[in-house]
Amino acid sequence: MRSQEKRRVFISTGEVAGDLQGALLIAALQRQAARLGWELEIVALGGEKMAAAGATVLGDTSSIGSVGIFESLPFVLPTLQLQKRAIANLKQHPPDLVVLIDYAQPNLNIGSYLHRELPNVPIVYYIAPQVWVWAMNSRNTEQIVRITDKVLAIFPEEARYFEQHGGKVVWVGHPLVDRMQSAPSRDAARAALGIPAEQTAIALLPASRRQEIKYLLPVMLQAAKTLQDKLPQVHFWIPLSLEIYRQPIEEAIARYGLQATVRSSQTLEILAAADLAITKSGTVNLEIALLDVPQVVIYRVSPITAWIARHILKFSIPFMSPPNLVEMKPIVPELPQEQATPENIVQNALDMLLNPSRRQQILANYQQMRRALGEVGVCDRAAQEILQMLLK
Repeated sequence: MRSQEKRRVFISTGEVAGDLQGALLIAALQRQAARLGWELEIVALGGEKMAAAGATVLGDTSSIGSVGIFESLPFVLPTLQLQKRAIANLKQHPPDLVVLIDYAQPNLNIGSYLHRELPNVPIVYYIAPQVWVWAMNSRNTEQIVRITDKVLAIFPEEARYFEQHGGKVVWVGHPLVDRMQSAPSRDAARAALGIPAEQTAIALLPASRRQEIKYLLPVMLQAAKTLQDKLPQVHFWIPLSLEIYRQPIEEAIARYGLQATVRSSQTLEILAAADLAITKSGTVNLEIALLDVPQVVIYRVSPITAWIARHILKFSIPFMSPPNLVEMKPIVPELPQEQATPENIVQNALDMLLNPSRRQQILANYQQMRRALGEVGVCDRAAQEILQMLLK
């Protein structure tokens, strides 16, 4: 039996964004636990950032992730193996509390097991899967509500959705509001990277998943080559989400003859220094928005996956990038699937670089969006809500 002052928390997440959010939460949990005089033992499915924040990582899930039917097949077995390892650990060392972060199907599987086999262990879903945007049926929503004792929502619309479906929900705000407090200014970022005042800096963010190297990188670099031909003073900056993507990205840059720098660190500096970002869809879109950098968002999956989603699954969403989802309006241009062509990317990029009124419109919309993300202190509010579950 553990002492009253020591608590074991299990956190489960996947992909690069989940690892970042998990690390931010772990730091806040440790701060709030120290105020209570508690010692936390945190075990997790996550990645390097969570390990650096103090978690014992049972399996690295930061590079396991995909969107799409066929795209996900290579990850089925590794995911099941990690789930098995995690469940074995939970059986042997039952936690006092479980936190699930995004990572839809794997976390729903783990959560359902815990709800069934360890019903006295409270489960908190923090950054729930975006079923309020893309749910094709109510099954996942009902499952989330059934297995969780509390949902910590990061978007107001998300909180309303789960409340309407009977969930116990607290809106805490978006954790990137906290992360951006440490972001450098544009001038400081450009100084740190050695970017001359006259240089146009464009950030390229092609991939946090393997499939995106295949489907997004070529079209993004084709667009970059055209922009370089039109804007000789341009230089491209590519922050790596995972080091394993360095080789294919650098080889592609050489093939296209781009003036580009690849960095495995300084992501915030690169984003803050940029005049424009051309980016995949994902959490990074919010980081870019919070730094007041205009962006073009593109997304592609395999043509077969896209056809099945549209014609068989009848899948449709109003928007795909988080800035647009926050306000449910087109704050930034989105180019999904067939629309994600080099020509369309270049047209939108030049409009934002050369048209001051278009740029000002986007920045004004960013300001409105920012108000819907909550006040600073998101991670500590989430940590307090989580630890409150252990006081009952």
